[in-house]
Amino acid sequence: MTFSIVARSADGKAMGVAVASKFLGVGAAVPAALADVGAVATQSYANLAYRPQALALLGTGVAATETVKALIAGDAGPIEHRQVGVVGPEGPGATFTGDQCHDWAGGVAGDGYAIQGNMLAGPAVVGDMEKAWLAAADQHRLAYRLLAALRAGDRAGGDRRGRQSAALHVVAKGLGYGGTSDVWVDLRVDDHTDPVGELGRLLGMHSLYFEFPDPATLLPLTGALADEVAARLAEAGHAGPDLDESLASWAGVENLEMRIVPGKIDPLVLDQLRAA
Repeated sequence: MTFSIVARSADGKAMGVAVASKFLGVGAAVPAALADVGAVATQSYANLAYRPQALALLGTGVAATETVKALIAGDAGPIEHRQVGVVGPEGPGATFTGDQCHDWAGGVAGDGYAIQGNMLAGPAVVGDMEKAWLAAADQHRLAYRLLAALRAGDRAGGDRRGRQSAALHVVAKGLGYGGTSDVWVDLRVDDHTDPVGELGRLLGMHSLYFEFPDPATLLPLTGALADEVAARLAEAGHAGPDLDESLASWAGVENLEMRIVPGKIDPLVLDQLRAA
């Protein structure tokens, strides 16, 4: 009923899950992740207890392959209908598909990832997801690499019953809102005709509003640019003697506070100010 990928970034600092299904609010059931520990996806008559159990095992240094074995061994329910994928902070990911999961069902795993699905249009869903994941090795933002894999599975037919929901959950130390959380991305599309497409739209918005700016792109707030920014802020009702304070005030109203750096301006913030 679901296809998913659990994976970690190439540098090992981020871990996450991307999932889609013909199921209401799949993001509330399938994914879980903990920074520097690992990520898990439980699906197909999902056992939601797998989520804390897997993270607890990974947190004690148990490898992903052994974690999956332990989950299955300790499950008193219908193991033959279960499906799970796990990835840890190092080594290969691991996936399990019970032999009575609805066709097509199966998974693949490799260094730092596991991909699995059930009730799929065919094996190409999982195969194309793996190809997309491997092809995006240069993408340093894990959320975008996961989304690329999810899109490939969706294009290959995804859940053979249709589309309804999708989710993206990524964790990394200190990369959450304001640096006060480890939850980097937590986006859910609970009921939509094109959930994977909508997830991509939301991720673009998330990057604008909640990612720190790229230091290499920052522009000095001096000269003509400073004059322009001050004039535009004044037009928006944020005039003041201190340009940094005025810009920060306006940015807070526009939910762009994560991109404010004293004495400089992010080009993305400048674009939003000019469009205001």
